[in-house]
Amino acid sequence: MQTRRILLASGAAALAGGVSGLSGNLDAALAAHPRRGGHATHKPAASKATEDSGAVVATGGAPATTPIGPVDTVARWVCIVDFNSGIVLMEKAADDRMPPSSLTKMMTAYVVFGMLQSGRLKLDQSLPVSERAWRMQGSKMFVPLGESVAVEELIQGMLIQSGNDACIVLAEGISGSEEQFVALMNDTAAKLGMTNSHFMNSTGWPAEGHYMSARDVSTIATHLIRDFPQYYHYFSEKDFKFNKISQGNRNVLVDKGLADGLKTGHTDAGGFGLCASSLRGDRRVVMALNGMASSNERAHEGERLLSWAFANFETATIVRKGQIVDQAPVWMGEARTVPVAVARDVTMVLPHGWQSRVQVGVDYSSPLIAPVAAGQEIGRLTVTIAGAPAAVPPAPTPAPSAGGVAPIAPQPPAATSLSVPLIASEGTGKLGFGGRVAYRLGLGGH
Repeated sequence: MQTRRILLASGAAALAGGVSGLSGNLDAALAAHPRRGGHATHKPAASKATEDSGAVVATGGAPATTPIGPVDTVARWVCIVDFNSGIVLMEKAADDRMPPSSLTKMMTAYVVFGMLQSGRLKLDQSLPVSERAWRMQGSKMFVPLGESVAVEELIQGMLIQSGNDACIVLAEGISGSEEQFVALMNDTAAKLGMTNSHFMNSTGWPAEGHYMSARDVSTIATHLIRDFPQYYHYFSEKDFKFNKISQGNRNVLVDKGLADGLKTGHTDAGGFGLCASSLRGDRRVVMALNGMASSNERAHEGERLLSWAFANFETATIVRKGQIVDQAPVWMGEARTVPVAVARDVTMVLPHGWQSRVQVGVDYSSPLIAPVAAGQEIGRLTVTIAGAPAAVPPAPTPAPSAGGVAPIAPQPPAATSLSVPLIASEGTGKLGFGGRVAYRLGLGGH
């Protein structure tokens, strides 16, 4: 038994699509890399939390890191990810703990949505307004003291108007007290793999020990979109009127139609922050920024970096589902070879112009031993590109449990290659020994 490791294609040919895109390079590849034994490999903190304060925070500093080189940004903390693949397009101090301000409300919303999905809470259910909620400062939806408010209105007040009072009504109504609700928030964050987050309240009001990282902000945003698509529309509503007071969505990218969510925030210590997501064509980008000096700077930088993420990257299909990439020799088979394919599309998110760096190779034991069944996994196809992030299509995210917490989905590696299973495209039955055995082993004439 020998290991067959060959480079099938490189450069733009690998992206051409169809059988010819790979097979046109196959003969040359086989001549350059004949079958042989062995295992040779061809490797390619603050005083108040309100959205309205004019306090200025120091910004700028080192540029952000991207696959195509450093990019300057006035944001102090940045994490921009491609939603479908999970790869990071831009990051800056992405794992540093920062004051999250009202970005916290995304975590509150995730817990609330989980309760709704499990049936433990209803949209038309009314929750009582406590004096604590009524007295809460900062951004408000102006809930009336001693009355009850529908859950759906509280969600709109929390996400559109950024109402701190709405958060407390929801927290107390679900868990009995805000402190008990916060314990649920922290437990949920841990289950989602948010390793640099800890909550002291449901609103984002500044408190010692209350923090998130930009990467964790992008993580909770991604889970909100993926786990609760039926409730995601609340983030994109442009205005909401409650108690005869109408307030617009504070996310200017939503207001301008450039994003369909998620949230803004501000504290004196953390500056102005923004988490936004946008779908353009078949690509969705999730962006978390914080530490900007003003709401105007937040709006301009958010729009600029979101445009940058879409303009500089693309989703490239390297090999299509069912595409024949090789003919595998078969030992003791009724056919000399069996076609080899991949079971799903193989895609990568790449910077524009990087297709020429793509290399596609296959690795399997040769010859195969009959019988070989159609769909049988026989080896691996590897796609490599120097200096680019790899995009592994994400595994389906399990449905949230009764508490609204989904198990942690495997995260794609920050690598420059990806490997997917190779399968036999057609089956072949078993025959007895014959002269073909020697021929396939390269022993003819000896």
